[in-house]
Amino acid sequence: MRDTTHVLVLPDRDAAEEVADLLAARFTLDTEPLLVRDALAGEDDAEDAQWLIVLEDPRDVLSPADLDAIAADFDGWLE
Repeated sequence: MRDTTHVLVLPDRDAAEEVADLLAARFTLDTEPLLVRDALAGEDDAEDAQWLIVLEDPRDVLSPADLDAIAADFDGWLE
């Protein structure tokens, strides 16, 4: 068994929250998705920050291709 962590990058908090809810509904997750604000250097406005969803996948069952496709539907990507 591997300890796999997936990180999805989304353009804003609303998209990140929607994707996190979608992931929790679609997949059996061991833990809740973690949302993290990723402000670039010099950014003061939270609206301009990207948001990350961190998914722990200890059983290595989540498909990176599926996660990337879900993120892409919200103008994001799998890191």
